[in-house]
Amino acid sequence: MFNNETIIRFNQSYSHPIGISSILVLLELRQKGPIKSSAIAKALSYTPGAMTNIANKLIKGGYAVRKYDEQDRRQVLLAITEQGQQALVDAQKAGEALHKDLFAILTEEEIQQFQTIYEKLLHHLGKGYVSP
Repeated sequence: MFNNETIIRFNQSYSHPIGISSILVLLELRQKGPIKSSAIAKALSYTPGAMTNIANKLIKGGYAVRKYDEQDRRQVLLAITEQGQQALVDAQKAGEALHKDLFAILTEEEIQQFQTIYEKLLHHLGKGYVSP
């Protein structure tokens, strides 16, 4: 319930008409550069159909474009646009504001406990923890 409520609040404060799944795709594009949709789908555990819908929505909204691979013109890649980059900046700001609001009710000790628990869970998932 907590995750659902935070996603709802994030979506209410976020000015772009895209959701969390699309934001995750934009993050992959920013980190990896132009890439095949199938590779993004695999990385994010999306079905090919879901990835096609997300890609089409991002392209229609101007957040991403399709590009052809320079070495193999048969390969179609998805690439982030400047508007997509701005959407990620705005998502970061909206997320930070949401976290600030949520964590405002916690004491410093509770925040430390929360962070320790999340780091432990991330380590268990094999993702490790990288301090910002």
